[in-house]
Parts: sequence; C-alpha cells; structure tokens
Amino acid sequence: MFDTMTLTKVTGAVCGSLLVYLFISWAGESIYGGGAESHGGEEVAQAYSIPVEDAAPADGAAAEGPAWAEVFAAADPAAGEKVFKKCAACHKVDGSNGTGPHLNGVVGRARGAVEGFAYSEGMASIHDPWTPELLEVFLLNPKADVKGTKMGFAGLPNIKDRADVIAYLATMK
Repeated sequence: MFDTMTLTKVTGAVCGSLLVYLFISWAGESIYGGGAESHGGEEVAQAYSIPVEDAAPADGAAAEGPAWAEVFAAADPAAGEKVFKKCAACHKVDGSNGTGPHLNGVVGRARGAVEGFAYSEGMASIHDPWTPELLEVFLLNPKADVKGTKMGFAGLPNIKDRADVIAYLATMK
C-alpha cells in the first residue's frame, strides 16, 4: 500500500505546502507589515497624519476651561431645549415614560425613583437626588458615571450644552 514512491510524494507535498505558506507569509509581511522591524530597523515616517483639534494634551492633563459653576450660572434654558432634542429620542417631559424615564422634575428628584420604570441595577442602587452637579457628571459620560446603566447615550462633551440642558430640565416640573 505505501511504497517508497508514495512516501516521497507525500513528503514532497508537505514540504511544498510549507514553502508556499512561508512565501505567502513573507510576502504579506513585506507588503503590510508595520513598524521599524520590517524596514531593517529604520524608522519610517507616516504617509499622512490627521490633526485632531479636540485631543487631550499630550501630558495627560485635562484642558483648562471655565468652572462648572460659572457655566451653569450663565446657562440658557432656551438653548437647552434645543440640546434636549438629542435626549428626546428616549426621554419625555410630559410625565410619561418612553425608552427612558420621564424627566419632569428630574433636578432634585432621587435617582431611580420614577414609578413604573424598570431601572438598571446600577441606577436603582443610587438614591442620591439629582443635583445640577451630579447631572453634569452623568451627562458627560453616563456609562462611566453609573456602572451598568442601560442608557446607551455617549454623553454631551460640551460643558455649555450640559449646562443649558440641565437649566432647561430645571424648568420642567
């Protein structure tokens, strides 16, 4: 059944397959490989770079800006009503729940306290009242502020937008 010729053919096929694999691997690394190692240790400049104006400073420090109290003191509820349109996909201000709980009287209301709304465990476990300062932190990055929240909104990065929408929500009783 297995003679010398069959064994030679099988060995040749295995060696040939390995050579083809090594060649393809070498060619792929030459074409798509990155880093200085693939260029003989020589550092290669990027073909282009994209400037990002809103990037954090390189030293890791947060960019200095106006204090929250100053921004909130100058907040405009009318502008906040426009910003609220981002929130209106899930939240209502007519006293009825949507995908999210209604936001009537949210400023000063205990967290996770709307009757009939099924809060996530993270939100239901917190009972501190929503102050403008706590809302500001939450609206910056909801998932970072309340672990396990069901709120899929990424947050409002602009401090003025956060202040305006909180001022608007403060008028909703």
